[in-house]
Amino acid sequence: MKCVYVKKGNEIEMKKVDGKLFRLLQKSNEMESIIAELEVGVGSRRYRHQGEEFHIVLKGRMEYKVGDEVYTMEAGDSLWHPSDIYHSARNIGNERLVYLTVSTPPTFM
Repeated sequence: MKCVYVKKGNEIEMKKVDGKLFRLLQKSNEMESIIAELEVGVGSRRYRHQGEEFHIVLKGRMEYKVGDEVYTMEAGDSLWHPSDIYHSARNIGNERLVYLTVSTPPTFM
């Protein structure tokens, strides 16, 4: 078995854009895991793509839309969805939102 160990602060890649920070932790041919941080009031655009996603909120409050459904998520809450449905995230809290997202296949970073 081959493992990939990434020490905190040594992310594979970082992308910062308009109040959003994405830290790529792991990536293989099948999946990627990203820590996403959104400043207060910041959201992502609605998009869809092949695959599926899993999210867990680590800090803050998030409004997550999947199709016509809206989920209000707090630290410890998780959500799975197929990625071919339009989806988006938005920080609705009073502090920076931090969440882990795992997706397959790896299409974001």
